[in-house]
Amino acid sequence: MKILAVGRNYLEHIKELGNQTPDEPVIFSKPETAVLRNNEPFYYPDFSQDIHHELEIVLKISKTGENIEEKFAHKYYDEIGLGIDFTARDLQAKLKAKGLPWDLAKGFNGSAPLSEFLPKQDYDLKNLNFRLEVNGEGRQSGNTSLMIYSFDYLVAFVSRYFTLKTGDLIFTGTPAGVGPVHPGDRLTGTLEGQVLLDFEVK
Repeated sequence: MKILAVGRNYLEHIKELGNQTPDEPVIFSKPETAVLRNNEPFYYPDFSQDIHHELEIVLKISKTGENIEEKFAHKYYDEIGLGIDFTARDLQAKLKAKGLPWDLAKGFNGSAPLSEFLPKQDYDLKNLNFRLEVNGEGRQSGNTSLMIYSFDYLVAFVSRYFTLKTGDLIFTGTPAGVGPVHPGDRLTGTLEGQVLLDFEVK
């Protein structure tokens, strides 16, 4: 299983970090060891003092494909879920300043909490509401209608470079409102009001 993730896919998030709007998707990856399942706690790493939450809709690839045309991309995923792209923002800033890859800041152990996955046919994928609360306080609120690049476009785009296989995951980008987490925090993620993520930071 591989995890491909999309950076800078919501305009307000791009603005809050002072980044430039990309002319094509920004893609990075996380290793399988980043995954946390079943609402296991996230253990704050000792190499960062500024871990940020980034809530995202995640696609689960359902069959092998490469060089997929956008009009056929919907046939290659049948489930969606929520994920958090934890980012060591202080480490990322140092890496970016040197023009180096983000792997250490994005792919560390436990940096990809995942919810259960749900059938996509139960939802309007172009108008999905998702939300993150930290200790009961709203932090991020997104709607897929505000994405720069749609689910199908992203599947087609990444399949030009990576053969997609059953079980692969695509994190599709985060809306505005990213911010730090601390030991003792409780994170709750909802999709259309349904709680899918609910775990502690330790």
